[in-house]
Amino acid sequence: MSTTERAPGFDAVVESLDEANAVYGPPDEPVQRKVIDHLDVHCRDFIALSPFVLVGTADPEGRCDVSPKGGPAGFVEILDERRLAIPDAKGNRLVDTLRNVAQTGRAGLLFLIPGMEETLRVNGRACLTRDPELLARHAVGSWTPAIAIGVEVEEAYLHCAKAFKRSGLWQEERWPSLEGLARPAQIWRDHIAMPDFTTEAVQEYVDDDYARNLY
Repeated sequence: MSTTERAPGFDAVVESLDEANAVYGPPDEPVQRKVIDHLDVHCRDFIALSPFVLVGTADPEGRCDVSPKGGPAGFVEILDERRLAIPDAKGNRLVDTLRNVAQTGRAGLLFLIPGMEETLRVNGRACLTRDPELLARHAVGSWTPAIAIGVEVEEAYLHCAKAFKRSGLWQEERWPSLEGLARPAQIWRDHIAMPDFTTEAVQEYVDDDYARNLY
């Protein structure tokens, strides 16, 4: 399948990796050298302070998914300099991330620390583990995760702050007004498209789910 066939409806499509490389040129040597193959002390310190990670995966056909995972700072466990584990909390049971990891054994992670504009990227092999000792360490009250995503690190590097500076993500004075944006319950209701499922019913369901099923 050509690039054009994969991107219908777009003009002036870049057809090859060589063409894409020609647009930007090669990265500087320091940029290439910053990628390491393990979690050094800086990476481990960063992950220990991160309460939020985005997990990118794809299925064997290339359909992609990015799923947010959150918890108290350091909820992602560093097992050693090449392995980490992400406990899987309750979600919507679509389990796209888990399905993709089970099929392809790959994942890409983006760790964020609130207020810090640089991020940490980690890529590598992935699996699903039900190791009872590992899962028990992530219990919250009476809840114990059923599965954790294990990642064997192949690449780790600090990502620059340009996107956060451009977006002003951590600068409250630059946040856009939400005036005119539909309530999340209204958006879900319209997307669900079930005539008897009112916005109020969706809101009640979501409120109850948030109250009872964070863990």
